[in-house]
This record gives sequence, structure tokens and C-alpha cells, in this order.
Amino acid sequence: MRQRPDLDFSPLEVLSRVARLSRHLDIARKEAFRRSDIESWEWDVLSALRRAGEPYQLSPKQLLQQTLVSSGTMTNRIDRLVARRFVRREADPGDGRSILVTLTEDGRVRVDAAITRLVDAEALLLDGLARGDRDRLATLLRKLSLGFDA
Repeated sequence: MRQRPDLDFSPLEVLSRVARLSRHLDIARKEAFRRSDIESWEWDVLSALRRAGEPYQLSPKQLLQQTLVSSGTMTNRIDRLVARRFVRREADPGDGRSILVTLTEDGRVRVDAAITRLVDAEALLLDGLARGDRDRLATLLRKLSLGFDA
């Protein structure tokens, strides 16, 4: 900063902290998922199905849109989740040529346990902030991410 007074270092002051917090978040998430015996990629798919609500099913295309992976990767993930009995493939009653991926009871129990552990772990990361500060930070981060999510 003193060495380069011609530069505005405020982006580094913000985003270096975000990067550091991201590393702590990754560690907390990995531990929550480890304790739930799932991988982070499994979490992505299982939580998308859980968020869909009863009957907890989505098409592979819908899963692609929510998890932002390629179709080949999604097929592999679904195969592996079927092997673990966390999901099953079912014929789409609205289109006999298509399938739906459905969360099984085992998958629902697993993802529910993981979300409980994840919420607890992430709450600990934010423990030093009052509720109002959390709300303001969430609003600012949402505003910042809008440009990237488009």
C-alpha cells in the first residue's frame, strides 16, 4: 500500500477476506459432509432433490441446471447415487422417453442429517456476528453476486 500509493487496494481488503473465509467454509463443509458419509458432489444432487419438495424428484436436465455440471458428469453422479441407494431412476409419467431422478428414503435421511450438521457448522463460523450484521452481510453478498449469477 505504501509501496504503491497509485493503487486502490480496497478490492483486496474485501476479496482477500472472502477468499480466506471461503477456505474456512470449505473445511467446515467437508467435515459436515464427512460426518454424514457423503461427498460434496453428492450433497449438490441430494440437496437439489430435497429442495424440490415432495415427491423429491427432478429430471436430469433440471439437476444439470441446479448443479452446473456437464450431462456426462451428471449421468455418472446419478449412477453412483443409485448404487448407494440414495436415488432411483423412474420413468417420467408425463413423457415415456424421459426419466426422473427420485430421492429415496435413505437419501432423504442422509441429506437431512447433512443439512443439520452443515447449518450447525456454518452457524459457528458466523458466531461472532450479531443477527443484524449477518443480515446486512447477506444482503451485501447477494448484491455482489448478482453480477456473477447472471
